[in-house]
Amino acid sequence: MSAITATTGKPTGNAARVRMRLLAAFLPVTAVLYIGAEALDPRGTDQVVTNTTTALRLLPIASAHSSQLYLSGSLSVLALGGLAVSYAAIAKLVSGRGWVIATITALLGGLGAFAGAMLNVLGGISLAVAASAHMTQAAAAQFLVTSFSSWPAQAAAYIYFASEYVAPVVMGFALWRSRRVPRWLAVLFTVGLEVAESMGAIGPRVVLFMLPFAVAMILLAVRIWQSAARPAAMAHPEQAHHADQLAGTGIARPVRF
Repeated sequence: MSAITATTGKPTGNAARVRMRLLAAFLPVTAVLYIGAEALDPRGTDQVVTNTTTALRLLPIASAHSSQLYLSGSLSVLALGGLAVSYAAIAKLVSGRGWVIATITALLGGLGAFAGAMLNVLGGISLAVAASAHMTQAAAAQFLVTSFSSWPAQAAAYIYFASEYVAPVVMGFALWRSRRVPRWLAVLFTVGLEVAESMGAIGPRVVLFMLPFAVAMILLAVRIWQSAARPAAMAHPEQAHHADQLAGTGIARPVRF
């Protein structure tokens, strides 16, 4: 049975298509989660609490919108988890030129999204917890300052803020170099994600600023879905033709990075 499977390749091909389409579905879902989290985030609460003054200013806002903070914080964590998977899915589009860059960027973007999820737990959920707990504002402020000043929080902040601006640019370059998507789509993805990640808690109007990011994610998802539907030999017809020519001459095919 295993020999037949290996010869025909059909079960393996079906499994690969299902996995690719599952990865593709993460992109639009991630965009919806990301936009929902930013739109629901109460105004002024997207701050790193580094001192007691900031904490005391945020606690009344958090107390008045604790349920909203719980929801937006949870959506942020889910969105960043989806973004980590989305980087891996987008990297699947890049083959030939730029595949090494895309693979490294997928790792960098996943690490940054994980760090961002940790930071959002502190920034949104912990703020809501501190505001809802039966403690004085001074004690709640001290709790927040201590949480944000801890070394895990500091490390997560450095990793997140570094990768959130670097990873979209590098992945956009990999998409541009690979020519598997139109170059305008590579630019739209880079600019859209950079804008989305830089948005503050400004209320529902944040949706307008994040629409380019959502459009780019949907279009990339369509590309990944279409790529999964094509046979492997047809996914890169120019490479397959070139490989056939080299095979006929006995020349080894060079590996592009």
